[in-house]
Amino acid sequence: MPDIAASTVHLPPGTWESVLDCLCAHFATVGRVQWLDRMARGRVLDDAGQPITPATPYRAGLCIRYWREVADEEPIPFAETILHLDQHLLVADKPHFLPVTPAGRFVEETLLARLVKRTGNADLVPLHRIDRLTAGLVLFSTRPDSRAAYQALFRERTIEKRYEALAPPLPEPVFPLVRRSRIVAGEPFFRMHEVDGPPNSETRIEVLVRGAGDWRYALYPHTGRKHQLRVQMAGLGAPIRHDPLYPVLMAEAPDDHARPLQLLAQALAFDDPLTGERRRFESARTLESPLAPHSTLS
Repeated sequence: MPDIAASTVHLPPGTWESVLDCLCAHFATVGRVQWLDRMARGRVLDDAGQPITPATPYRAGLCIRYWREVADEEPIPFAETILHLDQHLLVADKPHFLPVTPAGRFVEETLLARLVKRTGNADLVPLHRIDRLTAGLVLFSTRPDSRAAYQALFRERTIEKRYEALAPPLPEPVFPLVRRSRIVAGEPFFRMHEVDGPPNSETRIEVLVRGAGDWRYALYPHTGRKHQLRVQMAGLGAPIRHDPLYPVLMAEAPDDHARPLQLLAQALAFDDPLTGERRRFESARTLESPLAPHSTLS
C-alpha cells in the first residue's frame, strides 16, 4: 500500500556517534525505543533510500527521511468524500475536524493520509490548505508532471474560492463589503491578528440570509492568509460561530463534535490550465447539519 510522503531532516552539527543518537537528541519527544522500532520496520532512510540502522554513523548534514507516527492516534469519526477524480486532479470534500496534512498529533487521521490509502496514489499533493476546523473543498494534484500548472492557479490568484459562514449580524456596513487588512502572526504563535499597515489580505463579503439569530454570509477571499476569514470576520464584530480562537482564545479542550466551526469552503472555480475548460466544484455539505452523512456528487 502506498504511503504518504516522508518527512526530512538534515542532521545538525554535533558530536554524536550514530544517527540514532542524533535523532534522539534532536527530537526530544520521540523516545529511543520508538526510533529503534521505526528503523526495524524500514521507516528511517537516507536520501538514497537506504535504511538507517542503529549502527549507522553520524555525519553532519546527512539527509534523513522518516515517517511520522503518533501512538494511539484518536480517530476522527467523520468521513471525507471524493467529488471528482481524473488523471490530474482529485477534489475532496473534507469534514470538520480533519486536518489536510500531518501535523502535531495527527498523522494517519488526515485527509492526505486517508486519500493515499483510498486511491493507492502516493503522488497526491494538496494544492492548497484549509483549516482543520473548516469543512469543504480541497484540491489535490494526482501527478507530478502537471502539478506546477495547477499550483499556479493559487499563486497567481486566478482560482475563485467561495466560502459560507454563520456569524452574528452586521447591520451597519453596505454589502457587498470588501475587507482589506494587514494580518500578521500574533500570540500565541498559532493565532493571527490585524494590525495597522499596508493590507496583505482581501475578502469580499456578501449576505445570503439575514436570519433571526446568525446571518449566513458568502465570503470570497482574494488572498490566502492564515485564518484570514476568521480573523477578518471577528475584526468586523461578527466572529464565526463556534470559533475557539477568535476573537477570544478559548481554553484548550477536546474537540466538541456537536459544535463545529460554522465555516465551509463551498466552491472552487477556475479555467483548467491544461485544457482551457471552465471547471467548478461545489461541496455537498451544509452548515445546518454538519454531522449528517454526505453522499458523493456525480
